[in-house]
Amino acid sequence: MPKKKLENLSFEESLNELDTIVQNLEQGEISLEDSMALFERGLALSKLSQEKLQTAEQKVKILLDNNGEQTLNNFDVNAG
Repeated sequence: MPKKKLENLSFEESLNELDTIVQNLEQGEISLEDSMALFERGLALSKLSQEKLQTAEQKVKILLDNNGEQTLNNFDVNAG
């Protein structure tokens, strides 16, 4: 089964795949080339997960700053 593109993964899917990658790398039963490919994907998944978490945290902060108003403003992760 082909891997999903990073941008199509949910936060939970990213973490699950990252956990699987770590387990595979810790076992040490795969080739160097496969290990490097997994490591590279793991880094990308880690970055994606951090960005999604930052976005969610910022949305919560915006909600709290708006005194509980239930409107969300878009947040640009790259701003700032």
